[in-house]
Amino acid sequence: MVDHSRGISPMSLVDEERAYTLCGGTAATESFTFGSATVGIGDAGTLIIVAAGDALDRSCVWNADEVRLIGPAPTAVMQRLLEDPWERGTSEAKLSVHLAVRLSEGLVYLGTGSVTQAGTVVQPGRDEHVLSDCTLRLHSPLSKPALARVRPVLPPSDLPNLEWLRHVDGQRARALAQFVTGWYPAESETDESPTVPGPTPALPDGLKQFYRLAQHRPRCLGVQNRVLPLSKLHTDATGEMLVFGEENQGCFFWSLLWTLDGPEADPTVWFREDDEPAIAEQEPLRGFLIQFSLFEASMCADYVASSCRLTAEQVDRLTDTLLPVPLRPFWPAAPTRFHVAPGLVLHFTDEGSGNGFSVWAGATHRSALAPLVDLVEWDRFDG
Repeated sequence: MVDHSRGISPMSLVDEERAYTLCGGTAATESFTFGSATVGIGDAGTLIIVAAGDALDRSCVWNADEVRLIGPAPTAVMQRLLEDPWERGTSEAKLSVHLAVRLSEGLVYLGTGSVTQAGTVVQPGRDEHVLSDCTLRLHSPLSKPALARVRPVLPPSDLPNLEWLRHVDGQRARALAQFVTGWYPAESETDESPTVPGPTPALPDGLKQFYRLAQHRPRCLGVQNRVLPLSKLHTDATGEMLVFGEENQGCFFWSLLWTLDGPEADPTVWFREDDEPAIAEQEPLRGFLIQFSLFEASMCADYVASSCRLTAEQVDRLTDTLLPVPLRPFWPAAPTRFHVAPGLVLHFTDEGSGNGFSVWAGATHRSALAPLVDLVEWDRFDG
């Protein structure tokens, strides 16, 4: 695709002065630099320049389809990207947003893009919101060579190993501990021996263990769905079930049978959606907590690959390269199974009613996704 108005084609190497003609020229453009990004705002358009490279904490090309801005960004940038770009009463952009990457030899023009997601925060001591992060989708995806040029991938550090997998059949407490501590870096340096506080000491050992792991790795409690903090545990309306987990929008929850006689060693986990009857998860609590952890790891990883409506043959093609987790399907509403590799968790879900399978893979480093790149057509691929 060529920007016919100014004759600049994607992946062209241009100097700064020519790049700024995309938004009206240097004299007519207000420029803002924050972190590794520079944003030029002019009457003719917007120019966003990010640094080459690959990082979670700075603005860069994220994958073949996306560029990410990491703020906080100046107010004028937030207004241009979130408030000004649309023609009133239409879905058409009023001013083009042009994207470029800074290399040592100059700027590489990527083409135009549109904002697809953005986050804002309120700065301490101020009432106004500032742009904290922003994802822009390129109108023309980058080829593999182009992506390698503007986003050279850092080599991986050690990927989490699969030592935990061999304990799933017989030592599930050990398997859970090894997976969680291998996947999530500790957020605390304390050597204190963690304890389970709170007014509910009669919890099953599996849940107590999970809370101990979460003391130094709180992300293991979940982001997509969550195991409730100890202080939020509660019984249901009948007083018979202890609710310990929920979906992120509260559409379903997980619970255990609550008795005064003390908990079972490895109780059944009950899934309940809205006002429907409760359904038993196929794995009791210790197996369920491994499944919950795998699901959250795959959904909420820094690097993700996803695809919807795959056929059974396509799922087989993907999973043939991975190791299966020997547990019965997770989640009665949509049976889900797990396959893994070092630094990678993949789950596939039977969508039912002839809709095929959805697949979501999460990784601790881009390199763990790389072997999957050409096996199916991905909706999103961060490798």
